[in-house]
Amino acid sequence: MKERKKRAAHPYIERKRGVCGGRPVIKGTRFPVSSVAIHYHRGLTAEDILHDFPQLTPTQVYGALAYYFDHQEEIDADIEQIRLQERRMDQDPSFQLSRHDKTHSVPGS
Repeated sequence: MKERKKRAAHPYIERKRGVCGGRPVIKGTRFPVSSVAIHYHRGLTAEDILHDFPQLTPTQVYGALAYYFDHQEEIDADIEQIRLQERRMDQDPSFQLSRHDKTHSVPGS
């Protein structure tokens, strides 16, 4: 018989259809767990993240990190998808900033 890994409850994290593509976010916000994980991977501490995002509470940041560590494979896959999207946008000329007005150029305008 296969042993199932029991997952802990995460009261500060939720998923909602239509919010951040259904990805896990800090409850009551649109702040993705993946954003907290990205900053953590860049070497920021929870305190650094709180300084950069003062709208978040320590409980929310630590809750997001706990969720990340319990669902690391899933969140890392989300992060990779985000990075792939960013690379595609960087290569798409319609998303390039105009050198003159610092706004996105819109094809045909």
